[in-house]
Amino acid sequence: MMAAVLYGKEHLQVEPVAVPTIDHGDILVRVKVALTCGTDVKVFRRGYHARMIVPPAVFGHELAGDVVAVGEDVTKFSIGDRVVAANSAPCNECFFCRRGLQNVCEDLLFNNGAYAEYIRIPARIVERNTYLIPKSVGYHDAALIEPLACVLRGFEESAPREGDNIAIIGLGPIGLMFVKLAKLYGCRVIAVGRRETQLDRAAALGADELIVAKDDANPVKATRDLTHGRGVDVAIEAVGKPETWEWAVNMVRRGGTVNFFGGCPNESRVSLDTALLHYSEITCKASFHHTPEHIRKALDLVAAGHITSSFFVNREEPLANLLEVMRHLMSHNGHLKTAILP
Repeated sequence: MMAAVLYGKEHLQVEPVAVPTIDHGDILVRVKVALTCGTDVKVFRRGYHARMIVPPAVFGHELAGDVVAVGEDVTKFSIGDRVVAANSAPCNECFFCRRGLQNVCEDLLFNNGAYAEYIRIPARIVERNTYLIPKSVGYHDAALIEPLACVLRGFEESAPREGDNIAIIGLGPIGLMFVKLAKLYGCRVIAVGRRETQLDRAAALGADELIVAKDDANPVKATRDLTHGRGVDVAIEAVGKPETWEWAVNMVRRGGTVNFFGGCPNESRVSLDTALLHYSEITCKASFHHTPEHIRKALDLVAAGHITSSFFVNREEPLANLLEVMRHLMSHNGHLKTAILP
């Protein structure tokens, strides 16, 4: 089969590799759609991922496809089933899993290899985090559930209430998903982004207020001006820069909640006003990854038609063009997702 193999920093080759063999509890999936992701772009730029990718390796993790082979112990799926598989599964036994924190499981099993004609789904993920795609859902929409599950968990961790003012900083695909979820929850959304195209997309998804965060602007003041100086109930940072982490803290009201969703580069540091955090009782949270519960919830949202790929995916490319796609995404920060069709 043809697959995209990452060899190191910005070193990617689409080349023939052996079709994965499967064990008793595994399934083999013919990939119909694999979606690009900001994490994949970071992996391409850095040449590795500390927890998920050790090169050389086939990479990519947002996918939907058809089952073409099943291990002898598999009972949940059959050849011909349309499935979407998450990129991880928890052990369900460790300290964190027993406390409902499967996303930080001590033995979290990751799976990569979506940028290929076929992918092996290991037994634990088959059993705990792989799902049939409803007949009404297309492959492009189904492949969205992994990033959507991450966003859904982050949103729920922020504990929004109907009518809350929510500032969403960063309007790439992740930030736009937050916009859509916030509107589904009945919140007033203040979208903060650098590019007019991103702000236009946020408006199309229902954002109530738009703030352009250019170099000469003061998005913190602009946000507070839209809330009578009080600040928002929830601020969600979906950029991953120390500067925007600090913006988020300064945007919330007393008793408000900040969610540091965007992961900053390694060794990053932020400066926070301890008096502000203490005397204003600001809650700071960070959200990482997803759980099987949130994967199921995300699939339900997609199946209900609340989330569709039309807002988050704007290109299709064959697998052979993946290197060009990665280079484009690396130089066009905030671009929407590309659907790779192996």
